[in-house]
Amino acid sequence: MINTNKNFNLIKMTKVHQRIGFLIIAILLCNKSTYLLAQYPVDQVLLFHNPASSWEREGLPVGNGRIGAMMMGGIRDEVIQFNEQSLWAGDNNWDGEYETGDHGFGSYRNFGELQLHFNHSGEAENYRRLLRLSDGLHQSSYSASGIGYHSETFASYPDQVMVFRYYGSRPGSLSGYLRLLSAQTAATTVSQGQLVFSDTMPNGLQYAALCHVIHQGGQCTATDDRLFYENCDTLTILLAARTNYLPDYSQNWRGTTPLPRVIEEINKAAKAGFHLLKTRHLADFRKLMQRTSLDLGASETTDADLPKRLEAYASGQSDPALESLLFQYGRYLLISSSRPGGLPANLQGLWNNSNTPPWASDYHSNINLQMNYWPAEVANLSECHLPLFDFLEAAAEPCRIATRKAFGEKRRGWTARTSQNIFGGNGWEWNIPASAWYAQHFYEHWAFTHDSVFLVERALPMLREICEFWQDHLKTLPDGTLVVPDGWSPEHGPREDGVMHDQQIVYDLFGNYLELTLAAGNSDDFGKQVAEMQQKLAPNRIGRWGQLQEWQSDRDDPGDEHRHTSHLFGVFPGKQISPEKTPLLAKAAKTSLMARSGYYAGRGSKPFTAASTVGDSRRSWTWPWRAALWARLGEAEKAHVMVRGLFTFNTLPNLFANHPPFQMDGNFGATAAIAEMLIQSHNGFIEILPALPAEWAAKGSFSGLKARGDVTVDCSWEQGKVVKLSLYANHPKKLQVKMNGKMQMIDCELLEKQ
Repeated sequence: MINTNKNFNLIKMTKVHQRIGFLIIAILLCNKSTYLLAQYPVDQVLLFHNPASSWEREGLPVGNGRIGAMMMGGIRDEVIQFNEQSLWAGDNNWDGEYETGDHGFGSYRNFGELQLHFNHSGEAENYRRLLRLSDGLHQSSYSASGIGYHSETFASYPDQVMVFRYYGSRPGSLSGYLRLLSAQTAATTVSQGQLVFSDTMPNGLQYAALCHVIHQGGQCTATDDRLFYENCDTLTILLAARTNYLPDYSQNWRGTTPLPRVIEEINKAAKAGFHLLKTRHLADFRKLMQRTSLDLGASETTDADLPKRLEAYASGQSDPALESLLFQYGRYLLISSSRPGGLPANLQGLWNNSNTPPWASDYHSNINLQMNYWPAEVANLSECHLPLFDFLEAAAEPCRIATRKAFGEKRRGWTARTSQNIFGGNGWEWNIPASAWYAQHFYEHWAFTHDSVFLVERALPMLREICEFWQDHLKTLPDGTLVVPDGWSPEHGPREDGVMHDQQIVYDLFGNYLELTLAAGNSDDFGKQVAEMQQKLAPNRIGRWGQLQEWQSDRDDPGDEHRHTSHLFGVFPGKQISPEKTPLLAKAAKTSLMARSGYYAGRGSKPFTAASTVGDSRRSWTWPWRAALWARLGEAEKAHVMVRGLFTFNTLPNLFANHPPFQMDGNFGATAAIAEMLIQSHNGFIEILPALPAEWAAKGSFSGLKARGDVTVDCSWEQGKVVKLSLYANHPKKLQVKMNGKMQMIDCELLEKQ
């Protein structure tokens, strides 16, 4: 169905329909921001009153889990940078080198730009641009010379295209041109009235993009490498992009040629038309976003302008709705960068405007990739977790080979280095407990969903193989104690035996495997061996100044403010340490966590504030991890201080978490941490409002958060006390719930099928 008419008018309206339609548009656009903001509360909208001047700081992301774009909201010139998450340089490197050029480890690459020029006259007035989280829509609106202009953008998962729609309030008000540019080496050509480029990367990966325009009124013509539109009423631009990447080691990571597929996707989308595309997109996106709601209380501000809200918040103003917005933004970003059938979210989600991005925009195994998926289950986005499992299963065979090369040909199972690419490649330092930490995600997906098929076919085989690696790899001390040899508390300290971070992760792995075998009704000798190994693991230790030791020797420095809190894995995301079950270890964990933020005995008393946490501890992902740690330790105010610290010191104007540079893990971690302050279920019971800070206590509610056991939870509170609680499950059952300081048994209601 590729268009063969060079002067293509694909959709025509009668003059009567045109006049009615543009009268409606004019009325809506002249109503300033009311049209854009109607029915969208301040905790669901990112609003700006000016175009973006910085891609990283002010751009607003859209994505369908595979392709995405950064929207700048330009007036006369709009540059839309876009990505497809499998456009990677590099190869299946075995040696651990971290060469991020065309070969070796490689890096995630920028796909290209869609550039639009509008022949507007006059100065722009009443400018608004916003991201509507619940709908997955980016919109902009302004007026110039008495004409109202409006744009709308979304990335469709059902139709696998990005859609850009432009309107004017007067017929014939859109004139200009557009270009499609590759950020690699491909040259753009005009083919049958469409812009297209395709080429091959130095590593043999093929890629292609296709841009198609539908217009109402006026005309559209093609010249050289651009499309000119003149006196159009509306423009609908469809963009598709793909590579021939295939997540299959046995096929050398390559599949079918991408260009025919993008042509097919564009043709289907063009046939469907804008309104049907939007209807499908909204149905898909709302189904995920609207599963969960969160109201943390009234805010002092009524101005939805995001930069102003952030400035007021940083000065100390209370804005619970802004914190709720951050929670929902993390969910939005996960939906937009991680959907079934695609790759997992990387260090930057899927948004990258560079061919030399920081840390290759790769998959870091020593917390970053795991943190990306901390909110997936509790925030009711289980299907967004699936790309991580697909990625790990695809990477398992090359990781087995790399593991045998490094640790011996007879070594069973596998693990990974700190950095991983999409071709099974491993770079930088060996992160020996990487696969054991990954295994926790298989366990948690089962724990939250009770998916019996996933349990038997995916979780148990994966965890068993990783347990086999550790059965071969653990070192026995003279007293029979088992330690992880040659470990590394990530990015902190020398390699040595028995690092607490490693010990806690392996303990967690063994416990999770045993729980899965029990759920599956399995009972064999290997399970008994795992249980025995878990009991022999060197235990956590409390040091000379009351801290939870990071090392086997008692040498922790109380003045150390390192960004990593690796030895607290057993508190969160692990479950080995808790105030209920291990009060002494929990107390020691608090001491260590206080010291990391600059508070330890001998320094003197001072208020615990975000401003007092300085230096290396101010990182995009450190704040949310520490917020979750404090939440698990029952310290509501300290958890909230960490949330405030993220906003104040490591959040950009567009709410991207900033390491620096920007990294998506902080956004995902913040969503998980806020959820952890509201609901916990890791200790064998559900606890409601375990760490509710004073600023949220007056009145609030949440709906659709998940607890382990495949339970959906709705809650309302007033003055810090639960006033209404509903639990939903797929079959009737009673659950142990702790709320308002008391433990009780509560019946679950039957969950309506979504």
